[in-house]
Amino acid sequence: MQHIEPFYQWLNIYQASEDPRSPFYDRQYSECDYQHTIYNYVIHPQWDDMGSETLYLKILFVDYSEHYAIIELLGEWNDTLNNDIMLLKREIIDALIQEGILKFILVGEHVFNFHFSDDSYYEEWFEDISSEGWICLVNFQSHVLNEFKRYSLDQYMICGGHLDSFNWRRFSPGQTYGNIVSQIQKRLA
Repeated sequence: MQHIEPFYQWLNIYQASEDPRSPFYDRQYSECDYQHTIYNYVIHPQWDDMGSETLYLKILFVDYSEHYAIIELLGEWNDTLNNDIMLLKREIIDALIQEGILKFILVGEHVFNFHFSDDSYYEEWFEDISSEGWICLVNFQSHVLNEFKRYSLDQYMICGGHLDSFNWRRFSPGQTYGNIVSQIQKRLA
């Protein structure tokens, strides 16, 4: 797990630790101080802690004029034991919504499991942004998506199809956003 780093090729254009509007503003990172773990597996120190024992994240990019954020996730999304959706919503999403972010791209290729509790925070998040925004799941593993669908959480999020195998790393943040918006518009048409 310590070898899985957050995507770093956009650091020259955005760093949450340098963004005064980010929940991680002024955060200091170490390249050699491995202090966070997921089930006794040490994780790379560049991942951000939101208070969960099993789910970490990295805000890769935020565009305040286009009102979107790209967030990469790592670990086990466990609403049953850790209420991860509450932590994500209260600690990160609410702060971004307060800054005008309404469109959320969640990259989940490193989300290894999902455990459901209830849908109240998903519903709240959806209602907070539903006038103009959306939540999009990109590259989540199929068994994790199946769990989301099993509990009808996909009613709050856009997922599936091209979004399950989107090679977003080869694009700029704007191109990534543009590709995703294009996919969303195709679905709505």
